[in-house]
Amino acid sequence: MLVLSRKQNERIRVGESVVVTVVRVSGDKVRIGIEAPPNVRVLRDELDDESLGTVTLEGGMELPIPRLLGFAG
Repeated sequence: MLVLSRKQNERIRVGESVVVTVVRVSGDKVRIGIEAPPNVRVLRDELDDESLGTVTLEGGMELPIPRLLGFAG
């Protein structure tokens, strides 16, 4: 694992198309911004496909939220 120190408003580039910016540091919390192309999925670690759940549509049809959001086929 690569560990980097950054100050507010400093950036980290991941590959050629992803930029992570430290937006704000407040106490023990860090707010980050992530710029990535639409085809790159950015998801908090605690939110896996299973935890997102489903949406029940009219007629009882269920649609998984990741599919609804365009994450998976």
